[in-house]
Amino acid sequence: MSNFIGQRAVVIGAGMGGLTAARVLADHFERVLVLEGDALPSEPRDRHGVPQGRHVHALLAGGQRALAELFPGFEDSLARGGAVRLRVGLDIRVERPGFDPFPQRDLGFDAYAMSRPLVELMVRQRAQELKAIELRQGCRAQALVHRPDSAAVTGVRYTDPAGRTATVDADFVIDASGRGTPTLEALAALGRTPPDETTIGVDLGYASAVLEIPADAPADWKGVFCFPGAGRASRGSLMLPLEGHRWICTVGGRHGDLPPGDEAGFMEYARALRVPTIYNVIKHAKRLGDIARFRFNESVLRHYQRLANFPRGMLPIGDAICRFNPVYGQGMSVAAMEAVALGRLLARRASERDPLAELAAEYFAEVARIVDTPWAAAAIPDFVHPDTRGERPADFEQTLKFGAALGILAARDPDVHRLTAEVQHLLKPRSVYQDPDLVQRVLAVMRDSKAKGVEEGKQP
Repeated sequence: MSNFIGQRAVVIGAGMGGLTAARVLADHFERVLVLEGDALPSEPRDRHGVPQGRHVHALLAGGQRALAELFPGFEDSLARGGAVRLRVGLDIRVERPGFDPFPQRDLGFDAYAMSRPLVELMVRQRAQELKAIELRQGCRAQALVHRPDSAAVTGVRYTDPAGRTATVDADFVIDASGRGTPTLEALAALGRTPPDETTIGVDLGYASAVLEIPADAPADWKGVFCFPGAGRASRGSLMLPLEGHRWICTVGGRHGDLPPGDEAGFMEYARALRVPTIYNVIKHAKRLGDIARFRFNESVLRHYQRLANFPRGMLPIGDAICRFNPVYGQGMSVAAMEAVALGRLLARRASERDPLAELAAEYFAEVARIVDTPWAAAAIPDFVHPDTRGERPADFEQTLKFGAALGILAARDPDVHRLTAEVQHLLKPRSVYQDPDLVQRVLAVMRDSKAKGVEEGKQP
């Protein structure tokens, strides 16, 4: 007797969300078909469908552990591919107002730095090792197919590489398309209400250059994060190592303060960063390839957990639910964590008479829990800039003050520093900041800083 939930699942998109979803579906469906519009390279090369792929990417420890759960030994695969191991808290020089740099400490866990094409290739190769998974390239999803009674999605209509239209039946469909258009259009076709959305208009633009790491590179760090100052100052930079003994340096700003794409303009923009560390090390480094540019206008969070009676047979994942401001490096990790959550739900429900019934409500509740911490971690600093569009949280000013005091405490106390890093890396939820003892310590810092007239974010 088969233990499978159904015969075939279809995944739209072979990015991080789609590949990790395909992995968990392979445990519960006889066949998993992944439809991808791009031609997928056999080497770690940029592809058209990931326009932001030529910029700094981060795999947070929470996402890294999720991938290791889905693909045992995944971290070894990354290392063999050339990804650079980073000791969190120690190997990155963090320059933030009042702390140039923030204390560098060994916080007890690792992350990896690598190009987006490398990590995606590693995931794709591991997924394709599973016989149940078939990946069809050059196939673009056109629409989700549904039952005449509009109660459930039953397949996907798509165009193949020759431009011919085809339809594939499915017991279950995952929308990992990025924009989430298939899900939104299916809801409209089924006469359902679309989800509420929260948007944050950041009007971000950035440019990235890949450089050869020089022989005289500093030995006390492997990467640098330079954060902007207060007010309308928006210029910042992220620089991390890549496979192949390279650096990738991304510089960017908001609301019109955007970097140019020529080398002279890029370097002049970098020279005007708040702290000169990055400029001083890249000004004599050899650039490899062209300078890439990217624009990102707004973060979008779709509140699917608020919808009642979500159609059976389909679920969105990753950017189709929440499109994060990319400067915080959260998207790949959140997608992998959502896939793990989906896998656990399917495993728990597999013995039920109808495992897919009511799955959506449980899944969206889990996704909302996963997204809560990274969304808040991005929203607060995003709203510091006065030109950011959107509705600020009701407790924004108090949260900002609490965060500034927490940062001061973390600089002093390695245990608090580790805790904040664990939250940043999605290993712990932000609710850990509600611990009564920690709250009292943070409030004491706030009172002390106010008494001394210390500016928020500055060292006392």
